[in-house]
Amino acid sequence: MAPDSMLSGGAESSIMLWDLEQAEKSSKNFDHRPVAAAPKSLSHKFGITHISFYPFDCFAFLSSSYDHTLKIYATETVAISASFDLNSVVYSHALSPIADHLLVACATQHPAIRLVDLRSGASAHALAGHQGAVLSVAWSPRDEHILASGGADGTVRLWDIRRSAGSLGLLDLEDSTGIMGENGFGKNARARERGKAHIGACNGVVWTDDGDHLVSAGHDERVRVWDVATGANTLSHFGPVIKNTHLSTLLPLIVPSNMISPGKKVMFYPNEKEILMFDLFEGALLKRLRPPGVAVAQARGSSGQRNIRNRITALAWRGGDIQMYSAHSDGLIRAWMPRTKDEMDLDTEDEAEAAGDVNDDGTRRKKREALDEIYRDLTRQKITFT
Repeated sequence: MAPDSMLSGGAESSIMLWDLEQAEKSSKNFDHRPVAAAPKSLSHKFGITHISFYPFDCFAFLSSSYDHTLKIYATETVAISASFDLNSVVYSHALSPIADHLLVACATQHPAIRLVDLRSGASAHALAGHQGAVLSVAWSPRDEHILASGGADGTVRLWDIRRSAGSLGLLDLEDSTGIMGENGFGKNARARERGKAHIGACNGVVWTDDGDHLVSAGHDERVRVWDVATGANTLSHFGPVIKNTHLSTLLPLIVPSNMISPGKKVMFYPNEKEILMFDLFEGALLKRLRPPGVAVAQARGSSGQRNIRNRITALAWRGGDIQMYSAHSDGLIRAWMPRTKDEMDLDTEDEAEAAGDVNDDGTRRKKREALDEIYRDLTRQKITFT
């Protein structure tokens, strides 16, 4: 996602470009229309697994697919500039936001991470270590040579692409002390080659924007936060509400640091039919966001379900603004943003009138307002998303 533009990729291989400044206002909703689309005949043969702008240039973007390919496009024309056949399903890809190199890390069905060099147009080399498919990759936002990966074998690995061996070691859920060195990148450390980050596949790894912590999500329905300087499990616990059963990449969304109080980190998690908002370090559940028409029982579902209809598949934050976007398996993209106090007051009045809470003496309405005030004091939720 760029500040004014967004990309989306569909299960039917469609790719859409959206202008976030162009929206049609209807009633209480803003409806966006795509400004461009990649021709299906020239795009991927199967569903899109991951799509992203160049982190340093929104005039180009990349997409990966179940058809084993990574493709590069010119944003202005939505035309393909290059295509790479990796001979394996590509679950996700990552390009460093700070690096001088142009290496795209690709998480594929093959146990080795593939590094594609956009300058030479060839696969540079592979990082071997996982014992199954690699499901998620993410470059450090602080060191251009450090890469994190999560795999179907339940491991999370850190890599230094300058090393011949590559791997710096694994993260171990049983280790709350850490052994990965003074700087987290191998200094005075012994590499750990045994241990698991999750009891089950790890299908999501993402860094905090300061590079100090790594967040992983797994099929054991746990989200874990790791101190990169030591490799330690910080033991953040998010309770039994987490759901994660699909093999596709599932990435928690970490709110940019400049949007929240110093020292705090906030995470949004796509939890099937609802979005959960957590304090990243304390694990406290701050808020539940549900699309219109989704009841509490529907949102929470039951553990172990795999075929969740209309589940939330991805989250994205709009840079420089307080807006979040969620992608859903029914083909919808929803925008979430804070509502103004005037909008909240107007909605409260409309709901009261519709429920018959307004009468001659206004008694029922006063009771309703008193209950609302108590509720707001208890929840302490200052921002309401819609």
